[in-house]
Amino acid sequence: MSLGLIGIFLSLAFLIGMAYRGHSVLLLGPLAALIATILSGAPLLASYTQVFMPAAAKFISSFFPLFLAGAIFGQLMTASGMATRIAGLAARVLGARFAVLVTVVATALLTYGGVNGWVVVFTIFPIAMSLFKVADVPRRLMPGAIAFGIFTFAAAALPGSPQIHNAIPAPFFGTDTFAAPGLSLIGTAIVLGVGMLWLAHRERTLRAAGEHFDTPTHNERTGKVDPADLSVVWKSKQTDHDDILRTTTGQGLLALVPILAVVATNALMTYVVVPRMDAGYLAEEKFGGVDLKSVAALWSVTVALVVGCLIVMALNARHVGRLFTEMSEGARNAVLPIFNTASEVGFGATIASLAAFAGIRDGIMGVSDNAVVTSAVSSATISGVTGSGSGGMTIALEAFGEQLATMAQQQGIDMELMHRATAMAAVSWDSLPHNGAMVTLLLVTGLTHRESYKDMFVLTVLIPFIGVATVIALGLAVGSF
Repeated sequence: MSLGLIGIFLSLAFLIGMAYRGHSVLLLGPLAALIATILSGAPLLASYTQVFMPAAAKFISSFFPLFLAGAIFGQLMTASGMATRIAGLAARVLGARFAVLVTVVATALLTYGGVNGWVVVFTIFPIAMSLFKVADVPRRLMPGAIAFGIFTFAAAALPGSPQIHNAIPAPFFGTDTFAAPGLSLIGTAIVLGVGMLWLAHRERTLRAAGEHFDTPTHNERTGKVDPADLSVVWKSKQTDHDDILRTTTGQGLLALVPILAVVATNALMTYVVVPRMDAGYLAEEKFGGVDLKSVAALWSVTVALVVGCLIVMALNARHVGRLFTEMSEGARNAVLPIFNTASEVGFGATIASLAAFAGIRDGIMGVSDNAVVTSAVSSATISGVTGSGSGGMTIALEAFGEQLATMAQQQGIDMELMHRATAMAAVSWDSLPHNGAMVTLLLVTGLTHRESYKDMFVLTVLIPFIGVATVIALGLAVGSF
């Protein structure tokens, strides 16, 4: 094995190990690239300024509008109380005793509506605590239920999802966020159905073993968290949560309006407005020399999220001053996620520029002669290595996207199938133990990998992988629809 290849594997091990320990990817990206570059013998400063930074900057320049609009929309939904009313509506319709199902449905609704994943976590967690307590559901299931609703089908399988995972493949394959809607819905149904069966099975198993909501967690048993203090926190919020559980149907439906507006506006932009635009000016150098297809998805989703923000403001006109202030907080919330992902993209671009990467590229492209299978495998694999679905998918498509698109055209594979399979694959193996979202979610819920990661692995890795495999098989057999 060449020293350059050893450097690549060492840099990956460093990235995975340090991310697992909770260190920022913003720092780890350039450090990991440094390890690989030094051991490969490539020019160090040139690799950083001419490869790492341009790749990171390109990602930011391409997707910052989406991150910014999504973060502001999420902040407005939370600050206005509309996000919690949606959870209250789900609890009212389904029943608080179905705590796990309500948690999944509420998180999925917020995610599909464009609310930032971190906002959803901090919005849903205290509500889920109340629901799980009422239904006496073991707490170890909470991280899995929340992650399942946010990071799987709602982010990448549902047609029209405004999340970044569903937007990234569009410029590479000339598609939009509604790509392969029929296959998307089938994939969603499989992932959601199998996931809920698993959660129901685990709830029955844990109850039979004598585990309850109040069963002390590992942190409580070892004294890392004081159960008395934690109970005070729950009780201090319980009145608010009781109000949430008493959300009227009218309040809940009104809170759904911005979510529905985002989806409807995205569809309107995608199918009506953007196709009718006279966008020949995009070919000019000052506009990047691109075509309309390469920006259509980003434009559609960004406009949809802006419309969602305006509707939240309109429906809460009495508090518009306070909500305007909250927009600044939302804007700040957009910075760290996009810079973290950009750092991973810069790392991937640096690795791809090294001579030793040629062997890895050939290995990935040799996985299958089929373009959609290769695209899904490369997206899932690199997402798993980096611990980021959006970062891994961008790295894979930057390295192989043009070649995969050409292969797909030659093989008669619909680009919409390529889009859907690639996006769904990215949100499967990205959720390995070192994934930052998984680590943070466990910290927020006060649970450990040993207690909850088994369920998180099944729900966010194995089941989404089953979903994408089914979509690929069906798409190859009957075509996209």
